[in-house]
Amino acid sequence: MNENLFASFVMPSFIGLPIVIIIVMFPIMLFPSPSRLINNRLITFQLWLTRLVLKQMMAMHSNKGRTWSLMLVSLIMFIGSTNLLGLLPHTFTPTTQLSMNLGMAIPLWAGAVIMGFRHKTKSSLAHFLPQGTPIPLIPMLIIIETISLFIQPMALAVRLTANITAGHLLIHLIGGAALALISINIPTAMVTFIILIMLTILEFAVALIQAYVFTLLVSLYLHDNT
Repeated sequence: MNENLFASFVMPSFIGLPIVIIIVMFPIMLFPSPSRLINNRLITFQLWLTRLVLKQMMAMHSNKGRTWSLMLVSLIMFIGSTNLLGLLPHTFTPTTQLSMNLGMAIPLWAGAVIMGFRHKTKSSLAHFLPQGTPIPLIPMLIIIETISLFIQPMALAVRLTANITAGHLLIHLIGGAALALISINIPTAMVTFIILIMLTILEFAVALIQAYVFTLLVSLYLHDNT
């Protein structure tokens, strides 16, 4: 119980050198490239799930937007696998770091916005001023729409960071409470342990849902600009 509540969010290091790059690259090993004519069940399930998600996200896109297919699939696989690995004991979750999530959100958002201004200039500029706006409100609406545009990547990053961090903190707190209650009241400790198991199952779902939500919002930003 004396352990720091936020110790699991500290970036790990080895002999003073950060090893976050190795941790970020580790999920690549979970998705091997199929090299056989008949794949095993795990790779077959991964390919089926990838095609299902890709088909759902790309259905609304034009041919220009579908050029981002590989990037979006890689994004959802990376975030999902990183979130799931972070639920293992004594592991580090890179997606709890706001700096990393901003590093993913800002380039993708900027790429979509720049593509929109390049290929759909009039339509992109029209978003800053809805049709039929009264003349006195035009300056205020332009400022509001500009702020809402630039806040999109921040909202993406903060949403992912807050959801993953909150789940980890809840697991840490309830796990510590269950451990402390064992020596005080065993029935209460068992109830707390059951709650911990249910919360862990919920966090597995949240890890996948947040990866899907992050990628889906990037896909929607892309759709608005292509």
